[in-house]
Amino acid sequence: IHLGALRGNLARVRALAPRSRLMAVVKADGYGHGLERTVLALREADAFGVASIADGERIRALGLANRIVVLSGIDESGDLARMRALSLEPVIHHESQLSLMRREWSSGRAEPGADTGQVAAAPMAPMAPGGAQAIWIKFDTGMHRLGFAPDRVSDVLAQVRDLPGVGPVHLMTHFANSDVDADPLTLDQIGRFEACGAEFAQIPRSMANSAAVVRFPASHGDWVRAGGLLYGISVVAGQCGADLGFQPAMTLTARLIAINEVAAGESVGYGQAWRAARATRVGVLAVGYADGYPRSVGAGTPVLVRDVRVPIIGRVSMDLTTIDLTDLPEVEVGEVAVLWGRGLPVEEIGAAAATIGYELVCGMTRRVDFVETDD
Repeated sequence: IHLGALRGNLARVRALAPRSRLMAVVKADGYGHGLERTVLALREADAFGVASIADGERIRALGLANRIVVLSGIDESGDLARMRALSLEPVIHHESQLSLMRREWSSGRAEPGADTGQVAAAPMAPMAPGGAQAIWIKFDTGMHRLGFAPDRVSDVLAQVRDLPGVGPVHLMTHFANSDVDADPLTLDQIGRFEACGAEFAQIPRSMANSAAVVRFPASHGDWVRAGGLLYGISVVAGQCGADLGFQPAMTLTARLIAINEVAAGESVGYGQAWRAARATRVGVLAVGYADGYPRSVGAGTPVLVRDVRVPIIGRVSMDLTTIDLTDLPEVEVGEVAVLWGRGLPVEEIGAAAATIGYELVCGMTRRVDFVETDD
């Protein structure tokens, strides 16, 4: 994990959106990079976006005072009290959450430590004056996944502001297609969101995800929410992160544990899916789908050995992957190959697996060794 790349990518996002505050999205265990190491490297962000209260607890345990936004909001009784104890900010996107907030606050259960079976934790980050809690309200402008209808902005704001203990309110939406340049849906979403918030011009607003940071400067607004870009992953089809000025924060490597000679006509791997057209020097890498390397990549997918691309042959198995080293006769057992990262974009491997780089980095399993570097 390249900590210097994380810091550099953060600076690059700030340069692209210089008038906006930056929420660093660190859900999915920091996109598979490790939550703790990721937030420490990104501690200069104005806020962190997480998927759960548990993620917020892990960040607070590090002693960081950054604002933390729980993107899924509240789910059950006791969530508000836990969030207030930890100074976490919920995203409210559904009527059921408004009902839960009314019940919790009216009963007093929203106070830190109430009905949670825990002693209230001292807030690690400043709340609004009087201990009020910042709230984010999400509106659906075209993604059609989470959020209130835009024509309900006045109603929802009134309900939220009527609750005791609510502090600053923010408005947000999420784009469905912002990785496409000049996409008409994204332009329409921007227009809908600006219209629904027109009468509340003083309320901070957030639209831009990583793709919109690059593609749609008009959407930057008060806050941008950067995810994949911080990890050096492209948000634009046909390009890698480096093409956009970002560096990969993860390099996946594996060691050669065997090199064998296979005669022309012989097969390699399960199902005899690959057959040698020539006498072949077969390298065996100690990596497989149990580590998070996708089984769906086909023969010919590149691996980097001594900075030279060599193809995968046969099927990726649970623990092992085979590669063709015929054109690299000097390579020996014990050397290390790059599966993706520096020198071999994860986006390319994602395309070979019929998926995206996001899924690959998020899919690292517990048996992979993580090594931090400062580059």
